[in-house]
Amino acid sequence: MTLNNLKSPKGAHKNIKRIGRGQGSGQGQQAGKGHKGQKARAGGGVRTGFEGNNLPLYMRIPKKGFSNSPFKVSYAEVSLSAIEAKFDSGEVTRELLVEKGLLNGINKRKPIKVLANGELKTALTFVNIDKFTKSAAEAVAKAGGKIETK
Repeated sequence: MTLNNLKSPKGAHKNIKRIGRGQGSGQGQQAGKGHKGQKARAGGGVRTGFEGNNLPLYMRIPKKGFSNSPFKVSYAEVSLSAIEAKFDSGEVTRELLVEKGLLNGINKRKPIKVLANGELKTALTFVNIDKFTKSAAEAVAKAGGKIETK
Protein backbone atom coordinates (compact mmCIF):
# COMPACT_ATOMS: atom_id res chain seq x y z
CA MET A 1 0.00 0.00 0.00
CA THR A 2 1.40 3.37 -1.02
CA LEU A 3 0.10 6.93 -1.02
CA ASN A 4 -1.11 6.71 -4.63
CA ASN A 5 -3.46 3.77 -3.94
CA LEU A 6 -4.86 4.76 -0.50
CA LYS A 7 -8.65 4.65 -0.38
CA SER A 8 -11.30 5.22 2.28
CA PRO A 9 -13.26 2.11 3.23
CA LYS A 10 -16.51 1.57 1.33
CA GLY A 11 -19.30 3.78 2.71
CA ALA A 12 -16.95 6.04 4.68
CA HIS A 13 -17.27 8.98 2.29
CA LYS A 14 -20.59 10.17 0.91
CA ASN A 15 -20.73 12.86 -1.77
CA ILE A 16 -22.56 15.96 -0.62
CA LYS A 17 -25.52 17.29 -2.59
CA ARG A 18 -24.30 20.52 -4.23
CA ILE A 19 -27.49 22.51 -4.66
CA GLY A 20 -27.82 25.31 -7.21
CA ARG A 21 -24.67 24.53 -9.22
CA GLY A 22 -26.14 24.17 -12.71
CA GLN A 23 -28.32 21.81 -14.69
CA GLY A 24 -25.70 19.06 -14.84
CA SER A 25 -25.82 18.59 -11.07
CA GLY A 26 -29.48 17.56 -11.10
CA GLN A 27 -30.18 20.22 -8.47
CA GLY A 28 -29.89 23.33 -10.68
CA GLN A 29 -32.57 25.85 -11.76
CA GLN A 30 -34.81 26.04 -8.65
CA ALA A 31 -32.40 23.96 -6.49
CA GLY A 32 -35.08 21.57 -5.27
CA LYS A 33 -37.36 24.33 -3.99
CA GLY A 34 -40.01 24.23 -6.73
CA HIS A 35 -41.35 27.45 -8.28
CA LYS A 36 -41.27 30.71 -6.30
CA GLY A 37 -43.44 31.20 -3.24
CA GLN A 38 -42.73 31.69 0.46
CA LYS A 39 -40.99 28.33 0.92
CA ALA A 40 -38.59 29.04 -1.97
CA ARG A 41 -37.20 32.24 -0.43
CA ALA A 42 -34.14 32.48 1.79
CA GLY A 43 -35.30 32.20 5.39
CA GLY A 44 -38.79 31.46 4.07
CA GLY A 45 -41.36 29.12 5.48
CA VAL A 46 -44.09 29.28 8.09
CA ARG A 47 -44.03 28.62 11.83
CA THR A 48 -45.21 25.37 13.37
CA GLY A 49 -49.00 25.23 13.56
CA PHE A 50 -49.54 27.91 10.86
CA GLU A 51 -52.66 27.22 8.79
CA GLY A 52 -52.65 29.97 6.17
CA ASN A 53 -55.62 32.32 6.63
CA ASN A 54 -57.25 29.96 9.15
CA LEU A 55 -57.18 30.30 12.89
CA PRO A 56 -54.69 27.62 13.98
CA LEU A 57 -55.98 24.56 15.81
CA TYR A 58 -54.17 25.40 19.04
CA MET A 59 -56.04 28.72 19.13
CA ARG A 60 -59.42 27.21 18.15
CA ILE A 61 -59.71 24.59 20.87
CA PRO A 62 -61.18 25.70 24.18
CA LYS A 63 -58.83 26.41 27.04
CA LYS A 64 -60.57 25.76 30.28
CA GLY A 65 -60.03 24.09 33.57
CA PHE A 66 -57.08 24.01 35.88
CA SER A 67 -54.10 21.71 36.05
CA ASN A 68 -52.43 21.26 39.39
CA SER A 69 -49.42 19.47 37.86
CA PRO A 70 -46.94 22.35 38.35
CA PHE A 71 -47.66 22.22 42.09
CA LYS A 72 -47.87 18.44 42.47
CA VAL A 73 -45.45 16.97 45.00
CA SER A 74 -43.71 13.85 43.74
CA TYR A 75 -42.06 11.55 46.25
CA ALA A 76 -39.04 9.28 46.12
CA GLU A 77 -40.54 5.90 46.99
CA VAL A 78 -38.64 3.35 49.08
CA SER A 79 -40.07 -0.06 49.94
CA LEU A 80 -39.78 -1.74 53.33
CA SER A 81 -38.25 -4.82 51.68
CA ALA A 82 -35.39 -2.69 50.27
CA ILE A 83 -34.84 -1.06 53.68
CA GLU A 84 -34.92 -4.49 55.37
CA ALA A 85 -32.22 -5.74 52.98
CA LYS A 86 -29.84 -2.80 53.55
CA PHE A 87 -30.34 -1.94 57.25
CA ASP A 88 -29.54 -4.25 60.18
CA SER A 89 -30.49 -1.91 63.00
CA GLY A 90 -30.36 1.73 64.10
CA GLU A 91 -31.68 4.81 62.35
CA VAL A 92 -32.92 5.33 58.82
CA THR A 93 -32.27 8.86 57.52
CA ARG A 94 -32.07 10.48 54.08
CA GLU A 95 -28.27 10.50 54.24
CA LEU A 96 -28.10 6.79 55.06
CA LEU A 97 -30.61 5.92 52.31
CA VAL A 98 -28.42 7.77 49.80
CA GLU A 99 -25.25 6.17 51.17
CA LYS A 100 -26.71 2.63 50.92
CA GLY A 101 -27.86 3.28 47.33
CA LEU A 102 -31.63 3.31 47.88
CA LEU A 103 -31.93 6.91 46.67
CA ASN A 104 -30.08 8.10 43.60
CA GLY A 105 -30.30 10.83 40.96
CA ILE A 106 -33.13 13.33 41.41
CA ASN A 107 -34.60 11.18 44.20
CA LYS A 108 -31.85 12.41 46.53
CA ARG A 109 -33.63 15.79 46.68
CA LYS A 110 -37.27 14.66 46.63
CA PRO A 111 -39.31 14.09 49.78
CA ILE A 112 -39.31 10.42 50.81
CA LYS A 113 -42.29 8.09 51.07
CA VAL A 114 -41.99 4.61 52.56
CA LEU A 115 -44.17 1.91 50.97
CA ALA A 116 -45.21 -1.33 52.64
CA ASN A 117 -43.85 -3.71 49.99
CA GLY A 118 -42.38 -6.65 51.86
CA GLU A 119 -41.98 -7.21 55.59
CA LEU A 120 -39.95 -5.46 58.23
CA LYS A 121 -38.48 -7.73 60.89
CA THR A 122 -35.88 -5.42 62.48
CA ALA A 123 -36.72 -2.56 64.81
CA LEU A 124 -35.62 0.60 62.98
CA THR A 125 -35.99 4.26 63.89
CA PHE A 126 -37.06 6.42 60.94
CA VAL A 127 -35.81 10.01 61.37
CA ASN A 128 -37.19 12.90 59.25
CA ILE A 129 -38.82 10.69 56.61
CA ASP A 130 -41.66 12.66 55.05
CA LYS A 131 -44.44 10.12 54.50
CA PHE A 132 -45.47 6.55 55.26
CA THR A 133 -48.35 4.54 53.89
CA LYS A 134 -50.73 3.35 56.62
CA SER A 135 -49.64 -0.26 56.24
CA ALA A 136 -45.95 0.77 56.27
CA ALA A 137 -46.43 2.70 59.52
CA GLU A 138 -48.22 -0.31 61.02
CA ALA A 139 -45.41 -2.64 59.90
CA VAL A 140 -42.78 -0.37 61.53
CA ALA A 141 -44.76 -0.28 64.78
CA LYS A 142 -45.30 -4.05 64.66
CA ALA A 143 -41.54 -4.66 64.25
CA GLY A 144 -40.89 -2.47 67.31
CA GLY A 145 -39.54 0.50 65.39
CA LYS A 146 -40.30 4.23 65.75
CA ILE A 147 -41.13 7.07 63.40
CA GLU A 148 -39.60 10.40 64.46
CA THR A 149 -40.58 13.55 62.60
CA LYS A 150 -39.07 17.02 62.74
